Amino acid sequence: MNKYLLALFKLPNLSNMPSFATLHASVEDIPTIITIQEKTWEPTYRDILSQEQIDYMFEKIYSPESLTEQMHSGQHFLLLTSDGDPVGFSAVSEERPGKFKLHKIYVLPATQGTGAGKYLLHETESYVKAGGGTVLSLNVNRYNKARSFYEKMGFSVVDEQDIPIGPYWMNDYILEKPLN
Repeated sequence: MNKYLLALFKLPNLSNMPSFATLHASVEDIPTIITIQEKTWEPTYRDILSQEQIDYMFEKIYSPESLTEQMHSGQHFLLLTSDGDPVGFSAVSEERPGKFKLHKIYVLPATQGTGAGKYLLHETESYVKAGGGTVLSLNVNRYNKARSFYEKMGFSVVDEQDIPIGPYWMNDYILEKPLN
């Protein structure tokens, strides 16, 4: 069999590939953001944090009131859809001219490994660049496996930080990526 014809048979079935898109989220999208978060946080953090800390942080960061305040105080949320269904979100804000912080980026566990996270991060970076951003920073828990994803996407560890959240601590790496 011709080697080029053989290679053709090994191509993935592109008709089954998800079709991703991002939308600018508003306060009306908070229930969708919460639904995604409810399905994402526990699997993400169950091996890192106690259930009590997960519950505390979820209420502190993802209550409708907290998300509304975050949106009104400068965090911009993007919703990721796959074939029209919401499957992830990100939130960024400008810390100072040229430097933005990625506060949140999550995709549903069922979409992990499909390119959803990479697509959402790329779209978030494009939004930041369009807003004049030249550096994107983020915090990631020192034990979170997502660190390797961020490093593959061009981020580097620049510092460590221990952040008190109520009676708990977040032990994070700070990563940055120059946006060219």
